[in-house]
Amino acid sequence: MIEIDDFGLTEPGKLRAAINLGNILLVTGKNDIGNPTGVSPSMAGAIARSLGFSISYQTYPSPGAAADAVDADEWDICLIAEDPKRAETIEFCGAYAEIEATYLVPAGSKIQSIEEVDQPGIRIAVSERSAYDLYLSRALKHAELKRAPGLAAAFELFQNQKLDALAGLRPALLENAEAMPGARVLDGAYTAVRQAVGVKPGNPAFAKAVKRFVSDARSSGMVQGLINEFGQRGRLSVAS
Repeated sequence: MIEIDDFGLTEPGKLRAAINLGNILLVTGKNDIGNPTGVSPSMAGAIARSLGFSISYQTYPSPGAAADAVDADEWDICLIAEDPKRAETIEFCGAYAEIEATYLVPAGSKIQSIEEVDQPGIRIAVSERSAYDLYLSRALKHAELKRAPGLAAAFELFQNQKLDALAGLRPALLENAEAMPGARVLDGAYTAVRQAVGVKPGNPAFAKAVKRFVSDARSSGMVQGLINEFGQRGRLSVAS
């Protein structure tokens, strides 16, 4: 067994976990003392217990804000979507869940498929610095991204400016569609957003322990159990 001091954490014996409150599939509520609850906080708590640590939750309004805090020594692990841009400053230790990302189009739209979205003149609302924003920023050749700070703001931007599409995670877009008669969520996915556990670079023993836990959590059925426990079956999938 690895002694906790071997990891050289800022607060020995305490694991500080960065939690993105902006993902409503992974953070579904708060407990009696105000800590976040859901698949993501439960994963963080399980990692802490497996290593003999107590847990401390550091919450952020968006994944970008959590990623930005890597150099501020505010967290030891972060639970956000893995992405090549974020991997420049964060060492990702494996994905535990994934979510399909697609588009919502308004009533009367001529767009029938994901492939038809990337066209000149098409304007897409997106949650700023989300994993799918980072992906689309690399992948799109013609369409224009219009960014807003968070899911709710992106949906409002989509409606108010009568944009051509709203980029997002399928479960959230299905809920948005219910508020817009005639709106459609396109079939398929342009990417699968992989929710992962990241650590600060430069601590190989700690990274190895977290990687081992994440792999075991997927294969043992623990991740699927959390997905079921928090009512996210059919909305989240265990990462492959």
